[in-house]
Amino acid sequence: MKKFFPVYVRVPLIFFIVFGLMEYFIDSGDKPAFVKYPMVSVFLFVFLFILIAIEITLSAVNRIMYQLMSPEEKAQLEYENSLSLTESTWYKDLMQKLTQTQPIEKEGDLLMDHDYDGIKELDNNLPPWWVYLFYICVVFGVIYVARYEFFGGDDQETELKKEMAQAKIDVDEYLKTAPDLMDEKTVVLLNDPENLAVGKEIFTTNCAACHRADAGGQIGPNLTDDRWILGGGIKNLFHTITNGGRDGKGMIAWKGTLKPKEIQKVASYILSLQGSNPKDPKEAEGEVWVDDSAPTKDTTASTVKDSTEVKK
Repeated sequence: MKKFFPVYVRVPLIFFIVFGLMEYFIDSGDKPAFVKYPMVSVFLFVFLFILIAIEITLSAVNRIMYQLMSPEEKAQLEYENSLSLTESTWYKDLMQKLTQTQPIEKEGDLLMDHDYDGIKELDNNLPPWWVYLFYICVVFGVIYVARYEFFGGDDQETELKKEMAQAKIDVDEYLKTAPDLMDEKTVVLLNDPENLAVGKEIFTTNCAACHRADAGGQIGPNLTDDRWILGGGIKNLFHTITNGGRDGKGMIAWKGTLKPKEIQKVASYILSLQGSNPKDPKEAEGEVWVDDSAPTKDTTASTVKDSTEVKK
């Protein structure tokens, strides 16, 4: 590396490599590691200080060693350096193409006639890398103006609004099927045997101690009749299991033990036991619950029909 990169390139290169590796391997969330963890900044500062000290020390040692060399050793070292420079002509050629610098011997040809208090100016050409970059910026500017001013391209604010709207759609779609983000508003009743079997296993493990294995009720109420203390149906039952029953004497909240998908399955299993008539059930508690969202029969039409039949 020393053959190709001077110290003012080598030191920042090593420093930023170490800096990049630390940022990559240290999990600092949404903030840079050197901002979130002050010790990282201290380490980087000390590392840079040591790196510069090493370079200064090596440079001083090299100068001292060169002074202690014999003329023959100096000649040999200069010969080896010339060979290394010859071997790296590709680097020189590349830099020459990018900068088009003129040798110092031609400085007299580049001097301009005017001077400022003895300060003269060289008539150097702009470096090709700078010229090419300028042309690229001009082309980019023309395309940018045409795209957003004449062809109606979306600006940053419009793009942000579209992305936020699409993100909301994606989140809503995800919430419809995300099991661990289910709540009493989005839960639906399960009827397939596989999920009901899982619900039965959860009920036997966690609920049978208070409600009996047949859900006939013991400490807890009977779950097979049509009366409910806190409301029936999948949504009310999901809410009750998740958040617990009545304060002070009701069921504990199971949201810290069971996942929403598991609560959905056990609630669906409990509702599948409606009307199963277990042996010696506990006395009914609560009120008869009617699902208001269920379709109702047209009682007016039925009354007219019945009266018509009576007349006949």
